[in-house]
Amino acid sequence: MKIRIGIGAAAAAATPEALGEIMTGLDELAFDSVWLSEVLTGPVVDPAVGLAWAAARNPRVKLGTTMLLPGRNVIRLAKQLASLDVLSQGRLLVTLVPGLTYAPEREAIGADPKRRGALIDEALPLLRRLWAGERVSHDGPAGTFTDVTLSPRPVQQPLEVWLGGTAPAALERCGRLSDGWLPSLCTPEEAAAGREVIDAAAARAGRTISREHFGVSIGYASAPLDASTARTLAARRPRALELTPIGLPALRALLERFIAVGFSKFVVRPVVPPRAWRAELEALATAVGDLQT
Repeated sequence: MKIRIGIGAAAAAATPEALGEIMTGLDELAFDSVWLSEVLTGPVVDPAVGLAWAAARNPRVKLGTTMLLPGRNVIRLAKQLASLDVLSQGRLLVTLVPGLTYAPEREAIGADPKRRGALIDEALPLLRRLWAGERVSHDGPAGTFTDVTLSPRPVQQPLEVWLGGTAPAALERCGRLSDGWLPSLCTPEEAAAGREVIDAAAARAGRTISREHFGVSIGYASAPLDASTARTLAARRPRALELTPIGLPALRALLERFIAVGFSKFVVRPVVPPRAWRAELEALATAVGDLQT
């Protein structure tokens, strides 16, 4: 397996100075990718805009996003991501997500949380057809349009789409529709069990997912969390405190456990933005950089 480590930097990418420091550090320290997550009500830049800026800043580092699908115009999203792949010369990594479920993010997404999975079921095949250059017509909850052909098309053919989630319906959907799986907030044992469910669903759908396409997004803390941050994490994300490694040795140990059960692609993201990103990246490179193969 090719072990690759990307850096989740959404909370730090609100200024060009911070994102510029990250892109330079990622390149010089040989990390695989930068990841910007979409949180509509959070203090983060729009991931497509941020990654376009990052692509111009650095010609090598891959550009990853966990981007919302529910609540979006399918044609606009298809064109946005295809354009970003073209401008970055095929460096885009896409994971589509249903979105967070706590207020005010839940309301801002603009789609019933109980319907988000069904919207992904409907919209993802449409995105694939548009990126492949088909003439597409559709009438349904994901949109109504007639004889649309997308241009420009992505450099990557196909432009792969990964999904996240650990609920039974999300695992089944991943097997049916996705090119890979990037969950968060799960143990290595839970991830290994989830992969078995995904593989079984893929087999039922007459398809397979590459062994190289299973990864995990891991939030970590370099030092013990203060009480306020701990309460916020616990309130917003169940099990967050339990599953957040504290200290870089603990992060490395967790990565090794995931690697041992067959996972090879990782996004590591500090739950508290570091004061100095360059120092944080150097510490990460020392602690876990040699795991990349």
